[in-house]
Amino acid sequence: MSAWQQRQQLQQAIARQPDDFVAWVMLADVELEAGDIAAGEQAARRALQLRPNHPEALARLGRVAWMAGAHGDAAKLLGQASALAPQHPGIALWLGHALEDADDAEGASAAYRRAHGLMPAEPYIAAQRLAWQRRLCDWQDLDTLAAQVRAAVASGQGVVEPFAFLSEDASAAEQLACAHTRALAVAASVRPLPPATVRPHGPLRVGFLSNGFGAHPTGLLTVALFEQLRRDPALQLHLFALNRDDGSRIRQRLQAAAQLHDVAGLRHTDTAARIRAQGIDLLFDLRGWGGGGTPEVLAMRPAPLQLNWLAYPGTSGAPWMDAVVGDAFALPPALEPCYSERVLRLPRAFQPSDNTRVLEPAPTRADCGLPAQGVVFCCFNNSYKLNPRSMGRAFAVLQAVPGSVLWLLSGPGQADARLRTAAQAAGLDPARLVFMAKLPHPQYLARYPLADLFLDTHPYNAHTTASDALWAGCPVLTCPSDTFAARVAGSLNHHLGMARMNVADDAAFITTASALGNDPAALAALRAELAQARERSGLFDMGGFARDLSALVQQLAREHGWLGTTEPTG
Repeated sequence: MSAWQQRQQLQQAIARQPDDFVAWVMLADVELEAGDIAAGEQAARRALQLRPNHPEALARLGRVAWMAGAHGDAAKLLGQASALAPQHPGIALWLGHALEDADDAEGASAAYRRAHGLMPAEPYIAAQRLAWQRRLCDWQDLDTLAAQVRAAVASGQGVVEPFAFLSEDASAAEQLACAHTRALAVAASVRPLPPATVRPHGPLRVGFLSNGFGAHPTGLLTVALFEQLRRDPALQLHLFALNRDDGSRIRQRLQAAAQLHDVAGLRHTDTAARIRAQGIDLLFDLRGWGGGGTPEVLAMRPAPLQLNWLAYPGTSGAPWMDAVVGDAFALPPALEPCYSERVLRLPRAFQPSDNTRVLEPAPTRADCGLPAQGVVFCCFNNSYKLNPRSMGRAFAVLQAVPGSVLWLLSGPGQADARLRTAAQAAGLDPARLVFMAKLPHPQYLARYPLADLFLDTHPYNAHTTASDALWAGCPVLTCPSDTFAARVAGSLNHHLGMARMNVADDAAFITTASALGNDPAALAALRAELAQARERSGLFDMGGFARDLSALVQQLAREHGWLGTTEPTG
């Protein structure tokens, strides 16, 4: 039964029995799943009036606050609900989500553990616990949890979040199965719009849907490209922002480069209607299965052609996505059978970047807590990518290069302390791990010149961070594998003309990094080579990227009836 059918039935039930507490609670769920925060709040408050302090009603109000971005209020309300219903796994799960966003990382972990303990066979809850433990670098029971989640995906049981599943050492076929199961659940909850067609004449109206239009990796990657595409007479750009204006310079540039539509906080049906009203011919989903996206909107088919690109490095598994955009290295022909979409490839790396950035002067080593001497290896990937395998090979490099340090991005909760404990267990001085707090992008970028070599992670590569490192002059060492997510850094190196930094396996990774770390002249030569490659290659040529993307879009549109920008005469 779709959400709109459920809503109708519940409204009819309430009309017959206005004091039906359960119906009001269920209606709150339906409204919130549809993205209607106001209607969800109204239903939850009515339920609470009928039964004051009832945990189910409090929990729905907590979800309302969470969806509205009031994370502290959400954590308080869900904490109250959980205290009143300590055996309720769903409330414990929602409490975990709220505590995550309220920056109580360890509290969130405890909530997820409790939810899993109450419902140990539920794959969705196991996957939530697993994903959060990865963020906290808490590797306790990691293999057991991962096996449970992979078994659930294989059997088609439970709906595991595909984005979190990218961090598992799973095949592309498993990723497809995971995404497909999730897509089936979304498809069952919405009613598609009537079919639309590509307009035959006039500039193509190209839409981009994202929650990252601001000081966010998506905004940082795309802003210079949109500034180039703005000049293309064959295209009209429309950005549909699921996130509110963050006041950033990136947001200002995006607003100047395209028509930006603020759809933050709208019901899914209203967002889809806004996209349809603009007559969008091709709609790019720049979020995919990542958090904060709206797959329900895409499932309604607001545009005749819908494309998966950029933020989610894998297949959507969804019938409403027509194509995925990659490149020949990141998405080779061997992976095509594991994709539900038609595979389209750009001639250069699929990932754009902001080539207008100017590096600020680098701080001193002392300012960053780095030693005065010694090689600085770095990895500024998010903490959930720092798994035992990736850290194990990084530790081996540190052991082989005396006096070296590993510079990492500080993680949530006790993640840093856990990594130091892991280093000590590997026979390393924990002080050889140096952590950098999250910084505004220009300040973070200015630190790369202090790093000698970026050590990539497996199976989820550096993506935006790899572009950042290469742009700022820090070489990236990676070990490409067999999924899109495990090939992005390799794609960047390949298109940069530095394929020798793509190595075959962990042994080669350790050997290469160690040899470079023990040879200052070789490191200096590598950085000089990177500086030349950056200027020589087309990796950071956004004018060229814009032409390539426009050509791809136009060719796809012609296949679906578009005849060009000129209106017929006579």
